[in-house]
Amino acid sequence: NICTNPARVRKVTSQLKTAGLIETKEGSEGGSQLIGDPECLTLEQVRQALQLRVVDTNWLSGDAEKPCLIASGMAGVMQQIMDELDACCREKLKKMTIAQIDRQIFEDHRPETEKKFLDSSRKETTK
Repeated sequence: NICTNPARVRKVTSQLKTAGLIETKEGSEGGSQLIGDPECLTLEQVRQALQLRVVDTNWLSGDAEKPCLIASGMAGVMQQIMDELDACCREKLKKMTIAQIDRQIFEDHRPETEKKFLDSSRKETTK
């Protein structure tokens, strides 16, 4: 359960499939599966597939038609700040992979007893 509206999930799934990042299968045995290596798939690639801006706003104050310098200049200044912040975030997303997110969710949050078992299993297989 990902606690997300099913219509939203279908939309995102469709966009990811169109971008060639996942494959889907319908029916009782169906689902979605990542195509390729999760160590190589970055969050920036996912962002691009979903055609999203990371930093955005629906409203900027100001009015370019006003004689007041603050009112007429505010929207442009704020848009430049938003664009720069968005670019910084995109650079960060280029350095983050799906595999890293997977590890954060599934390895970092396991109970300590399970982590100890997995660590000891890994040590034995490398001997």
